[in-house]
Amino acid sequence: MADDSREIAVHWREEEYYHPSASFKQQANMQDPDIYQKFDEDHFPEAFSQYAALLDWYTPWQQVLDTSNPPFWRWFVGGELNAAYNCVDRHLPQHKNKVAYYFVAEREEDPIVAITYQELYHRVNEFAALLKEYAGVKKGDRVTIHMPMVVDLPVAMLACARLGAIHSVVFGGFSGQACADRIVDSGSEVLVTIDGYYRNGKWLNHKEKADVAVAQAEAAGQPVRHVLIFQRDPARYGGTPLVPGRDALVQELLSQYRGRLVDPEPMAADAPLFLMYTSGSTGKPKGVQHSTGGYLAYATATSKYVLDIQPDDVYWCMADIGWITGHSYIVYGPLALGASSVIYEGGPTYPDAGRPWRIAERLGVNIFHTSPTAIRSLRQHGDDLPGRYRYQFKLMVTVGEPIEPDVWRWYYEVVGKGQAVIVDTWWQTETGGHLLTTLPALKPMKPGSAGPGLPGIYPVILDEEGREVPPGSGEGGNICIRNPWPGLMQTIWRDPERFRRTYYGKYNKNPESKDWRDWPYMAGDGAMQASDGYIRILGRIDDVINVAGHRMGTKELESAALKVPEVAEAAVVAAHDDIKGSIPEIYCSLHPGAVPSDALVQKIVDAVVKEIGPIARPRRVWIVPDLPKTRSGKIMRRILASISDHREIGDVTTLSNPEVVEVIEKMVWS
Repeated sequence: MADDSREIAVHWREEEYYHPSASFKQQANMQDPDIYQKFDEDHFPEAFSQYAALLDWYTPWQQVLDTSNPPFWRWFVGGELNAAYNCVDRHLPQHKNKVAYYFVAEREEDPIVAITYQELYHRVNEFAALLKEYAGVKKGDRVTIHMPMVVDLPVAMLACARLGAIHSVVFGGFSGQACADRIVDSGSEVLVTIDGYYRNGKWLNHKEKADVAVAQAEAAGQPVRHVLIFQRDPARYGGTPLVPGRDALVQELLSQYRGRLVDPEPMAADAPLFLMYTSGSTGKPKGVQHSTGGYLAYATATSKYVLDIQPDDVYWCMADIGWITGHSYIVYGPLALGASSVIYEGGPTYPDAGRPWRIAERLGVNIFHTSPTAIRSLRQHGDDLPGRYRYQFKLMVTVGEPIEPDVWRWYYEVVGKGQAVIVDTWWQTETGGHLLTTLPALKPMKPGSAGPGLPGIYPVILDEEGREVPPGSGEGGNICIRNPWPGLMQTIWRDPERFRRTYYGKYNKNPESKDWRDWPYMAGDGAMQASDGYIRILGRIDDVINVAGHRMGTKELESAALKVPEVAEAAVVAAHDDIKGSIPEIYCSLHPGAVPSDALVQKIVDAVVKEIGPIARPRRVWIVPDLPKTRSGKIMRRILASISDHREIGDVTTLSNPEVVEVIEKMVWS
């Protein structure tokens, strides 16, 4: 137990190792046991040339890494390439008839649509021609894309990349106001959207969000010249009325560009490829800016070596393309490798919780990529459901938040049928790709731990004073990465000082230094490192609870609550306490059939005290019908913390279940 607030006390026990099978090891893309040594500090940064070599370049790079203006690192300086060419064109000579995407509609009666690389090539070219000639989009312009999970979304992204325009994709579940905020900040004059789509059996009018977005953006001084609207069903239009002179239906315009080809624009390696805005219920979103060369090389290499995508695999990432996971591991990484991927329009449990396994069985999916939230949701529906379907995964991925060891074991034993390798990946919007995980054929798996740093990634755990927390000490701290890497964001769009302050301000002691070693990247997450080098993420530093000087990570408390069989999901927040400063409160939703009771509440309290100790005893346990989540499944703990402290809740329009906030609010505030 820590005796002050510099470190995070950790009470989790170490878990046992699980080992990949011999057959998996023999087929893996990365089998070289010396790869970590080849990417150690003696070979930094030159080793990352191997990643860049996975791409096709118009002009070779002259310098691997330019560190002359810290922390604004420049990778593969002097090189020129085009992201769309690398994702589409270069595959045509040998693989033009290979499937790039299987599109699976939410309505199960709709046929699965296979889009080959040849078809994708023509769609990207035709839409690029439309953007260029109709909308006047040119190199360096920003284009806002607000769309759900349909194939037209990566088509629009790649069309922008082909022209050298910077795309800014807004998650489809976000409101018109959230879209407007991003239009204004990026200075975008073109909005690409869709009339509507299906979600949980309902038709959602999406065009109405575009109307709000344009009105709000113009009120803030940013006019939108063109709103380009794809139709979910080409035979009909299901959105709000078109605004003459501003709105245009893409399908109608495309007849003018049928068969048109647009030469891909050679782009400097450090030219921006896209903006991805981070968001929350409060605060101004920040535009994370990613480069073309460094980002694409890193997304491609991690797709190959971590996801282990092979030419004959069928890969399905259930994330949304509107988030960084979808950018890196549905669009850019897999397409650069010439992979066959699945795009699924709907939710994982619609019309029932067997839907993911039916899709996997039908398409022969053998790499499955999802979040702990989705896994916990599927777990609620019982252990026997996945076993009813004849699918077999070779590899499964978890992403987005730490996964509790008990949930990990269910994923391994039930979903993976005890045969699939799991890579538990830790990374962020800002990092562009995986930072901590196991290379699946080289390192054993350990439930609840992401793993060590990937080759070329040098993690360190620092306390509040900047001292290293030794591996195996049982204490946690702030996880930092000591070195730059190619996938790291370039800056915050139009706010370089915020970038420097947010990610480097805490631990950089010499702002004049040109040595990258003086610029550790602070991720904003708490973590602990075991003696074997494996790192366990404890949650956001903002979510660390300081109880009378003892700092505890929320994920550890949540994991303890999830040991109670009736509990399906748990969220721990730091509630204000006049004596102790803050104290845990736990919000739990239950598995179907479980009944709330005082006895169950006590059972949850007892589990937390047993696993962690009396210091972690929650002030209250609230059993609620559901936890507030974004459309991607992220639990919005900040909203729960606001409810616990009777504060203003903030924007809930981006939630998939905003109605539950009022229910919880009445329960807690009554």
